Amino acid sequence: MIAEIVAVGTELLMGQVLNTDAQYIARRLSELGVTLHRQIVVGDNPARIREAIHDAVGRADVVITTGGLGPTADDITKETCAEALGLPMERRPEAEAQVRAWFARNNRAMTENNLRQADFAKGAIILENHNGTAPACIVEKDGKAVINLPGPPRELIPLFVEHVAPYLAGRSGAVIVSRYLRVFGMGESTVESRLHDLMENCQNPTVAPYCSTGEVQLRLTVRAAREDEAAPLLDPLEKEIRARLGGVIYAATDNPEYSMEQALVEALCAAQKTLVTAESCTGGMIASKIVNVPGASDALLEGCVTYSNAAKMRTLGVKAETLEKHDAVSRETALEMADGARRRADADYAVSVTGLAGPGGGTPEKPVGTVWLGLATREGADAKELRLTGNRERIRTLAALHAMHWVLETVRNDAR
Repeated sequence: MIAEIVAVGTELLMGQVLNTDAQYIARRLSELGVTLHRQIVVGDNPARIREAIHDAVGRADVVITTGGLGPTADDITKETCAEALGLPMERRPEAEAQVRAWFARNNRAMTENNLRQADFAKGAIILENHNGTAPACIVEKDGKAVINLPGPPRELIPLFVEHVAPYLAGRSGAVIVSRYLRVFGMGESTVESRLHDLMENCQNPTVAPYCSTGEVQLRLTVRAAREDEAAPLLDPLEKEIRARLGGVIYAATDNPEYSMEQALVEALCAAQKTLVTAESCTGGMIASKIVNVPGASDALLEGCVTYSNAAKMRTLGVKAETLEKHDAVSRETALEMADGARRRADADYAVSVTGLAGPGGGTPEKPVGTVWLGLATREGADAKELRLTGNRERIRTLAALHAMHWVLETVRNDAR
């Protein structure tokens, strides 16, 4: 199937709102084995909306629209799609009941124009929206499908999961299963060079890389008649990739949003161990990432942001002579930060980070991007130096990832 996304909204076109809907839908379409050819953003202009939708319907098998389902006169997405398919509009009693029920459930008065949200192209499949006033729909004609979804992500995502994904999977006549390998410690170009032939030649399953700051994610996707047939096809490919890349794969998961912090929390919880963080240049970033993971309270005891030298001495017990002799960005300071934090919290592990994130403050001996990490356990402490590049945000993000990865590998090794 060939798909196109048409996102409606001037706020998207002008960059006032980030188009996360299209990003989400594109990822999900890829997982479902649907080929996305175009993403289009069009403002709230009737003529341009009509042109965008007519063109998309003429080219694609599936057109997914976002936005323009509301009650006002400029919400014309459904009407325009019906026009493009040559279908009349009709009031749907079940949709009207859904709209009225939403207002009653939320104790809000309903103006008459809200009933426009119950008008759909003749024969449309109505998708009940549990999180907003506007029902969504799927319209089919001549082998094509137009799917109208609301704009707010809190409404769109549940509708996609509950209705759209199963619908598209049913149209494809097969299941599409993806497995994600998370890579840390090897750059994108090196990963690509070692896997180039697999990326070029493998047809089913396929391998595709996706990169973010400090990490590479490999998506292994297979098309099969049944879900239980997928693993035997994916397992040999994963084994070959692991053989080529070595130990840089820290997770294999079916969740495309899986993260380093999630792997760390899972490892700590499985080992029944606890962690404390002591951060300077990352300013609490490590602790913040960890507490985003459900269940983090079973693993993370506390986090300390000791940005100044005075805070390092007062809170973590870093010695004044250490700071005077070696400076805050040093092996010795990182060690004392980690050891002090672990002893203070009586944790199994403590990780510290102190560095120069820039843009100023660097010297020839310690340029911007110099970061020291410390890791303390009940058996002792160690430290390592990083020389990172990029702007301030990139350096801080990379430092946090390196710190979490070091703890993750240590916890796993200790558990063996």
